[in-house]
Amino acid sequence: MEDFWNMICDDSACSSLGGKPFCFDFGVLKDPSSCISHLLIIFLDMLLLIVFTFVIIQKCFLRPIQAQNRVEKYSKLQLVSAITSGCLGLLHLCFGIWILNEKIRKNLTVFPLCLWLLELLWGFTWMLVGLSTSVLPKHLSRTWLRLFSIMIFFVSGVLCGFSLSYAFGSKELSLKVALDVLSFLGAFLLLFSTYKACKYEDTDEEIHGSLYSQVHDDDLINRISVTPFGSAGFFSRMSFWWLNPLMKAGQDKILQDEDIPKLREADRAEVCYSLFIDQLNRQKQKDLSSPSSVLWIIILCHRREILISGFFAFLKVLTLSSCPVILNAFILVAEGNKRFKYEGYLLAISLLFTKILESLSQRQWHFRSRLIGMKVRSLITAGIYKKQLRLSDATRLVHSSGEIMNYVNVDAYRIGEFPFWFHQTWTTVLQLCIALVILFRAIGLATIASLVVIVLSVILNTPLAKLQHKFLSKLLLAQDERLKACSEALMNVKVLKLYAWENHFKNVIESLRIVELKWLSSVLLQKAYSVILFWFSPILVSTATFVACYLINIPLHANNVFTFIATLCLVQDPISTIGDVVGAIIQAKVSFSRVLIFLEAPELNTTVFRKRCYDEKLKGSILIKSADFSWEDSLLKATITNINLNVNVGQKIAICGEVGSGKSTLLAAILGEVPNTKGKIKVYGKFAYVSQTAWIQKGTIQENILFGSPLDAKRYQESLRRSSLMKDLELFPYGDLTEIGERGVNLSGGQKQRIQLARALYQNADVYLLDDPFSAVDAHTAKILFHEYILEGLARKTVLLVTHQVDYLPAFDSILLMLDGKIQQAGTYNDLLTFSQEFKDFVNAHKKTVGSCQLADVTSSRIHSKSNKEMKQHFTKKNLNDIIGDEFIKEEEREKGDTGMKSYLQYLNQKRGYIYFFVSSFSHFMFMICQILQNSWMASSVDNPQVSTLKLITIYLLIGITSIIFVIMRSLFAAALGFQSSENLFRQLISSLFSASMSFYDTTPLGRILSRVSSDLSIVDLDIAFNFTYYVASIMNHYANILVLSSVAWQVLLLCIPMAYVTIRLQRHYNACAKELMRMNGTTKSSVANHVAETYVGAMTVRAFEEEARFVNKNLDLIDVNASASFHSFASNEWLIQRLEVIYAIVLASAALCIAMLPSGTFTSGFIGMVLSYGLLLNTSIVYSTQYQCILANYIVSVERINQYTHIQSDNQEVMEGNHPPLNWPNAGKVEIKDLKIQYKPNGPFVLHGITCTFEGGNKIGIVGRTGSGKSTLVAALFRLVEPTRGKVLVDGIDISSIGLHDLRSSFGIIPQDPTLFIGTIRYNLDPLSQHSDQQIWEVLRKCQLQEVVEDKGGLDSSVVENGTNWSIGQRQLFSLGRALLRKSRILVLDEATASIDNATDLILQNTIKSEFNGCTVITVAHKIPTVMDCNMILSISDGKLVEYDEPLKLMKREKSLFGNLVREYWSHFQFAESH
Repeated sequence: MEDFWNMICDDSACSSLGGKPFCFDFGVLKDPSSCISHLLIIFLDMLLLIVFTFVIIQKCFLRPIQAQNRVEKYSKLQLVSAITSGCLGLLHLCFGIWILNEKIRKNLTVFPLCLWLLELLWGFTWMLVGLSTSVLPKHLSRTWLRLFSIMIFFVSGVLCGFSLSYAFGSKELSLKVALDVLSFLGAFLLLFSTYKACKYEDTDEEIHGSLYSQVHDDDLINRISVTPFGSAGFFSRMSFWWLNPLMKAGQDKILQDEDIPKLREADRAEVCYSLFIDQLNRQKQKDLSSPSSVLWIIILCHRREILISGFFAFLKVLTLSSCPVILNAFILVAEGNKRFKYEGYLLAISLLFTKILESLSQRQWHFRSRLIGMKVRSLITAGIYKKQLRLSDATRLVHSSGEIMNYVNVDAYRIGEFPFWFHQTWTTVLQLCIALVILFRAIGLATIASLVVIVLSVILNTPLAKLQHKFLSKLLLAQDERLKACSEALMNVKVLKLYAWENHFKNVIESLRIVELKWLSSVLLQKAYSVILFWFSPILVSTATFVACYLINIPLHANNVFTFIATLCLVQDPISTIGDVVGAIIQAKVSFSRVLIFLEAPELNTTVFRKRCYDEKLKGSILIKSADFSWEDSLLKATITNINLNVNVGQKIAICGEVGSGKSTLLAAILGEVPNTKGKIKVYGKFAYVSQTAWIQKGTIQENILFGSPLDAKRYQESLRRSSLMKDLELFPYGDLTEIGERGVNLSGGQKQRIQLARALYQNADVYLLDDPFSAVDAHTAKILFHEYILEGLARKTVLLVTHQVDYLPAFDSILLMLDGKIQQAGTYNDLLTFSQEFKDFVNAHKKTVGSCQLADVTSSRIHSKSNKEMKQHFTKKNLNDIIGDEFIKEEEREKGDTGMKSYLQYLNQKRGYIYFFVSSFSHFMFMICQILQNSWMASSVDNPQVSTLKLITIYLLIGITSIIFVIMRSLFAAALGFQSSENLFRQLISSLFSASMSFYDTTPLGRILSRVSSDLSIVDLDIAFNFTYYVASIMNHYANILVLSSVAWQVLLLCIPMAYVTIRLQRHYNACAKELMRMNGTTKSSVANHVAETYVGAMTVRAFEEEARFVNKNLDLIDVNASASFHSFASNEWLIQRLEVIYAIVLASAALCIAMLPSGTFTSGFIGMVLSYGLLLNTSIVYSTQYQCILANYIVSVERINQYTHIQSDNQEVMEGNHPPLNWPNAGKVEIKDLKIQYKPNGPFVLHGITCTFEGGNKIGIVGRTGSGKSTLVAALFRLVEPTRGKVLVDGIDISSIGLHDLRSSFGIIPQDPTLFIGTIRYNLDPLSQHSDQQIWEVLRKCQLQEVVEDKGGLDSSVVENGTNWSIGQRQLFSLGRALLRKSRILVLDEATASIDNATDLILQNTIKSEFNGCTVITVAHKIPTVMDCNMILSISDGKLVEYDEPLKLMKREKSLFGNLVREYWSHFQFAESH
């Protein structure tokens, strides 16, 4: 050490200290010639030069070279400053060279280095930094300019002050003093010049912006809206300075979505996914034989970021591991073994810089790992979405919408968490290895005992990890099943309410949840066992090591004992997180395998099919030759067979046939949706497709019609006119800009279908595939649509129309009659009528349904009595936007500002949650006390000769065993807290959802609900409880560390008070911003889920219009919005932790400095060792407490979101105790409606205006009216889906509002407008409550004409897939009839039940209802007039008002009768169709 010092400093420099060899007296700082002064300036100069060099390299190589638009101009001040800097640099260089030359000349050596090295470095600093700062201000950011000029000014000022102080004291003036004074003046000039240059640059940018604004406007907007992280420099990134503007904005106001900057381009989902696909293709080209590992591809895509984060992780391990070495040196100093006078001070400063470097490296490691995880999550989500757009129908049976939602919400999230834990695996191993080396130096061969126990701990954890993997896999499978049931039930909640099946389906979901909870309890207990093992292992390691020391006679002293304990404490946290690491890896592995199975599932090849068949010359033609198509992609199970079809350009083809004959499948086959198993198919041109079940997106009417195409005003107006939408748009408050709810809930069935037709027409396609679009509209509208849309609008287009309406068939060029999956007959209307008996039967069935001579007689004489203008006046208002409010779908609710402890208390207030939490927290408190007692015992007795080694170790072991009891209690009670809270929250959520009113479902997108029962509930299940206890434990540890530290260095408390104030301010600053970011993360995640769910339903339409690319782009944008909130959320975590770590590094260094200043012998070395070992944990404890606080604050948002949906406005009571109707109610079926008024919102307009009428028991009542007149609202009122505002409904004398909803709805029968089947079997769909025998069910199937088809498919146990897509819509409607027959209610409601079935099936249904419900009250809402012609009474509604109520014949004879007009319109439409 002495030799090394002499190389730097000579004795003459320390003459004032009496010639002592080591000149560490800080009192000589005022002497500019002292070694300490020289070393300080050399250190600052080198730091300045290194930072400057790094910045210049970054500017040169990491930034694109931009062309200079203007000639650089310099002010006179800049030129003077540059010349001054250059001259000063030369002076210092010359002075340094002269000193060096003198050294060599006199002493023949360059040593000592101090003075000449100082002058050379100072000269280089002035030449490089000073000159560059003066003349290159445009090439450096403003931050760096100011930083460099301030640093030079600071160093020059310090040096000048020292020199002047020395000169006045010694009354001597040297060349060195003169140079220091000149340097200070030059530094002042440089600082002033920099300030003026920055100000000039601001003005210049304003002028330049005004001159070049037209050219650079877009670039400027993009630059402003992108996160500052993209353009941040090295210092800004390392200190998270770039986040300050957002943190300040969060302090000033509540952040909104528009306040969050966009991600930089490299982090966006599109770039990440493209990079992944490019890398995948590259790997496939390298090795065509073996399949590429998706995991390996992801690693290759992010290898650079992984390596950089790995470097920071390595640096963190090194800095952390150096702390016990410093501690050992400190104990030696405390024992009086100093190597030089101020070694204690130097060690304190070293500790400060080591902890700051540790903080910088760890923060960058965590931040960059999270960033990688975010990018991986984005590309996985993008991949899942893109895959679902290409799923074959067979694959959709395996992967339901609920499962896909789970892949997006849960699995992608778990995979995204994995990169954060990845480096933890090898850093823990490295840290253990370094710890073993340190331990070996401290305790020698006893280290082997430590190693053995650590290895045993890892071996014991292996079976636990395998069990956790098994239990977690089972849990996720159970979660999938529960989500599938939730998704199906919530999607069809209206049907459940109409049938009074809510409780049954809720019970089914709860039973699935019980299975899920069984596996959840196993996962939580396994997690608890892992935590117990890894908290137990450090105590076991220390005890085993001390016993080994005793056995092999290694003496225990304060320095080796507390070096050992400090090392063990530092590796205890990494060891204790092994359980979390293993859990995260297992979760990621399970999720990755699930996602991989989905991504490798079979796809449709529609894109390839179209590219192969596309030919410009034959646009609009179709050729199918001897082709078989199978939904199951099987030669043995063809859905439609032997299809031969040749459609020429411009032909109009009608496809008809009975229910389930394969009509819709034929259209799907032409679209390429059904795999072609035999024969050939060629299609030419662009498709437009209108599905049988309307698919409407959330958005405006205009957006739904344009469907991604640019607006052509003329074509758009034409599409609206030909789709009969003009009148409807006039009635909406914002016309075509009116917002439509999810699934078009604020539109009638007819409006939805006409919007679909307008969308198809606007696309100006070559081939139009229309799947029964007229079934949802009334006869008059159907007539207009057929004439203006089909015959005129599509006059030169190829049209294939599936229809049950025989009226239009004569107008088609060719008709295909389908039967049992085959084209039975093909030809013109007249040819088929002449030669095909099946077609004759089909037409005759229609004529029977059209009706009697009385219809013809009444209408024939007055068929033209109404002008077209008069008919159009009957269009009625359907303005639910006014009813529900201007904004039908409301913005997702989220908490605002600081909600304090509200959400935490909500979580704990679940079934003894407070007790579990208190016991868990108290157990950790006792564990912490035991640890302090254990270490205090060791500190006080280790060097006490009166205490034997055996006694020392025995008492240490007993205290350790006591502490383990508390660890076990803490972990088990944390698991119990997680289980009970999760169970209770789910029960509240599901009860609230199933009792919610229909208005909630009408205004809430399904994705919002599903995100709560999937991702939010998954976080509540697995994450919150343990993180809650970890957070409380880390807070206790932190304050315990401060108390132990202050017990020796009480002066630290004086520093802790201002530091605590700064900490609180920082946390408030952080919380204001971070909480909103976390909430935005939740709401934007719901937007992604909504889009995924919406696209899943409409995937066929999206593919038909070839809009996949647009939908993928929209999904990528939504992913980026969510990722941006997530990115700034975890960046803000690191921002806070880094600042807190620096604060507590200062506290630790101050404590160490205080201890160094204590007189020798004040405290024993054992106590000093213990205190500093706790002090070393200060940073770790503040990191963990802040980290767990951030994680918990993020997770608790899930509790907030779940709690929002546990307080939904509910329906009235299911059952009213003491007010049940009689057992045989209703027995007569008499319905009395008295002054019934209904409004959907308290301040909204009335939808029904005082309807009063009586339906006599046993009568058949027909309810008619135009689209949106209020027919369905009246039906909803009968079932109390909407409660009366005024008036009442009596059934057999009982007010339906006075009885429970379940009693009411289970007593009525209904065949709803939209037929719904649930996943399961035919038996389950007809009789989910298991109230009927198989014989009764078969009898009902026979009556519904479904017996044969059910037998062919495997009987009552034949499967029904999601949404019943393996059965036609007509068959689904007949199953709905079957449900009504099984229930045998005295009151049956048919809500446009025959809209989607052919005339023959309609006739069967009507005859079945007549025979089976003879003597019952049948209320029929219908568009088809013949359906209500045999009713006893007709109720006509217009604008929510009762227009007329009388017998059909009387109404038809009445002047200006609405029903009469509807009958004449229908008959007119029938004769019009036949004339064509």
